[in-house]
This record gives sequence, structure tokens and C-alpha cells, in this order.
Amino acid sequence: MRITRRTKLAACLVTAVTLLTISLPSSAAPEPISNSSNVRYDGNRIILGDAPAAIGSAEIKQRSGLAELTPVRFAAPTSAVVANYSTGTPDGSSAEVDVRAWVNDRWSEWTPATAGTPTALPGASDQVQLRIIVSAPPTGAQPWVADATVLPTDKVAPSGMAIQAAPLKSRVFATREGLVGGTTANGHVIVNRDHFVALPSRRGLASNGSGNYSVKVCTASRCAFEPVWDVGPWNTKDDYWNPSATREMWKDLPQGKPEAQAAYQDGYNGGKDQFGRTVANPAGIDLADGTFWDALALTNNAWVDVTYLWTGDGGRGTVSITSGYLNIRNSASSTGAVVGMAGKSAQVTVECQTTGQSVTGSQGTSNVWLRVHPGMYVAKAWVSAGTFGAC
Repeated sequence: MRITRRTKLAACLVTAVTLLTISLPSSAAPEPISNSSNVRYDGNRIILGDAPAAIGSAEIKQRSGLAELTPVRFAAPTSAVVANYSTGTPDGSSAEVDVRAWVNDRWSEWTPATAGTPTALPGASDQVQLRIIVSAPPTGAQPWVADATVLPTDKVAPSGMAIQAAPLKSRVFATREGLVGGTTANGHVIVNRDHFVALPSRRGLASNGSGNYSVKVCTASRCAFEPVWDVGPWNTKDDYWNPSATREMWKDLPQGKPEAQAAYQDGYNGGKDQFGRTVANPAGIDLADGTFWDALALTNNAWVDVTYLWTGDGGRGTVSITSGYLNIRNSASSTGAVVGMAGKSAQVTVECQTTGQSVTGSQGTSNVWLRVHPGMYVAKAWVSAGTFGAC
């Protein structure tokens, strides 16, 4: 459920050190906090809602809720912030607060923010956002977070989590998620032939309906662009696409190698995942059924090339459709052979643009087609994007 309130999240400037904070009011019902699922507002607390337990890609049955607080603007750019908050985590439950920053015209990756401790940003920014994640066993506990504030600071070493010139690409083992009718880590209810992926860390988890964390997944002949809407397979804190210095767990593994792959192939961590389960395959990504069967035309689990688009710069567009997918074709025409698909809200890489068949879509009527991969094109009429150089 979405939480609501009538008074705005308070923002205030404190004179001596110009501190801008955002906090939840102690009275009155709150107005909407963006992109929330299964949380409710209780006084000055954000508390886990009443939705039943679900099993997502990580195959851990639990109740979970997520709330993205309204972004905060500072008076000047800062390289680090301090988040302050209190939590209640009864009976084996957990509560986490993450932070991200607006850097190079896009949101950075989410980073866990320990209360009262400076958290480095990947670059100087005057806009940040907090995210609250509360999780609990299938019955009982209701964890909460209260009195969340964030303020700038310079008392921290620079972050090693930087935006690269080109996004990281790695070859990983892909499995089919399935679970139609289930609920993902961001609150999305999985439908038949769905289009999204799961990665084993919340750092690159997009909110329900958003594609600001998207991947390009390719076989030898087809590609899919999909939003990251679930967490798994196997692990939940294995951001293997990050360098060792900033990787949340398994810092001795090389960048780009999932822990599950190391456990399965090399006996790493005794062949077990972070929950102590014996790893039965080397999966580093889960694919929803539509991505697996339709976009990539896979019939069995397989090795694929995955590009984690938010980790690098480059031309981007956002698929602007209300449901389903956008066909990727081998020419700038709707008669071209389908060589992949892009899911709702997914970001796509754009190498260049060319003219082709005129198409009418959500962005109007246009004969411009965007090349998103060598030999692969999408109609700009269905993609929110700027203008790019000619192919």
C-alpha cells in the first residue's frame, strides 16, 4: 500500500553549518512518499505493512516493505551525507536505510547508510534520496524506522563507487525466475510472460514501475533491456558488479564474478550462499519468463552477457509503454526481424539514430529509429530520449 501524509517532509536550514534535513513529522497523516510498497505510517514511524509473506528470486520466504522518501535538495553540492534515524527490529526482523545521489544527470546506486555515520557519495551532488527497507519472518514482527533525517558533511573519505566511462559487462549464468503471481522485492506482482530481471543485491533495485536500474542481457544473437525489479538469485548482498573496495560482501572475489558462481565452481564459502544453503547452480541473474522465453528465446538456463547500465555513462533512452514490451528489430522498420525486446520502463543504450519507417507511439509520430546494439533498432516513437548522432 502507499503511505500518505498532508504535511510535507520538513526541510530546514541550520545557520552555522547550513544543514538541510528531511524528517517524518510526529503528528498528522503524511502525504505520499514516492514508490512505496507494503508499508504504513504510524505516528512518526514507517512500519512494515500487512501483506503476506512472499518468495522472490532469493527463495527466502519473508514479509517485506519498501519506501522511497521524497528527494531532498541541499543548498550546495556535497560529497557525503549523514543519515540519522531510529529503528525497531523485533523477533528476527530487520530495518535498513539506504541513500543515493543525483550525479551526472542520473541516480547513483543505493548505498546502505549507518545511522549517525557519514556515507560517501559517488560524486558531489545537491540532491539525495533515502530509501527504507523493512523485512520480517512470515509471521509476527513488524519492524519500523522513525525520525529519518539526512544532512551534508565533508567528514568522510571519497567513495570508490564512481560512474565509469562505460558500464560494466560480465558473463554470468542466467536462470528463469518464474513465480507468476508472486511478489518481487519492490512490490511488483509477477504476471505471465513478465519482463524484468533479478540481481542478488538491493543496491541496484529499481522501484516498482521504474527502470532507473536496468540491464542489457545478450546471447549470441538476441538482446533484452529490462528493469531490475527483484533481488536474487541465491544472495541478497552480492553486488558483484562493483569493485572489491565497495562490494558489500565477498570483497575477495574479482569484480563481475557472482558469489554463487564462485561457490558452485570453486567451492568458495564452502560451496554455500550467504544463508548457508548449498549452491546448486552458478546463477548471477534471474530472468522473468517473458525475458527468458520471448526476448532471448532461451529454452534452458544459459550463460549470457549482462551490462549493468547504471554503472557507466553513454546515450540512454527510456521505454515508454504502459505494459508488456517493445520489440527490437534488425532494421529500422516494423517489418524487420525481431532480435530482442525491451521491457516497460527499461533504459536502453543508444549508439546512434537513423531514419526508417514512420511509427506512431507514446512519443508521437516519428521516422527516427535508435540503434541500441550493433544491428538492433527500436522505434523512437516508443522511447523517451534526446537526439543522437547519425548512424
